[in-house]
Amino acid sequence: MNCPVCKRLMVEEDFGDVHVDVCKNGCKGIWFDWGELTKLNESHEGIGQLMEEALNSPRVIDAHRDPLQCPKCGITMQTHKYRSAKQVTVDECYACGGFFLDSGELKVIRDQYMDDSERNTYVQTLINETTLEKKTGRAKLRANACHALGGLMSRRWPFVWP
Repeated sequence: MNCPVCKRLMVEEDFGDVHVDVCKNGCKGIWFDWGELTKLNESHEGIGQLMEEALNSPRVIDAHRDPLQCPKCGITMQTHKYRSAKQVTVDECYACGGFFLDSGELKVIRDQYMDDSERNTYVQTLINETTLEKKTGRAKLRANACHALGGLMSRRWPFVWP
């Protein structure tokens, strides 16, 4: 499999019962198949020299790069904050469930891992800050107005409005 960033061949590495693909001779990014990242995102998970090498790779962030193509499916991956570490933006394939982490991002995820209560608070903060919350609020107002208008219409003209 080729790296979605630098297009070099990735090699499979054993991180302690989890086999991931590493861009060892290129950008040092890591590909996790579906479910693998959750087995290594806490600091007590994973073992071995290869895991240590991955954790010691310097973090590289390219905020201006184009969306990546999934190395498994070939579809465009989606970029978003990782659910358990709010300072890391990951690339996820919504088709196969794989994740690509740039060099150094696994260490940041492990260092900033959030438990369930911290994650729930953080997610609620994100929802409150997004336009989705504003649009949802407007939709509720619109629905209430339509409901009130419908009630008024049905009283005045019951044959027109059910």
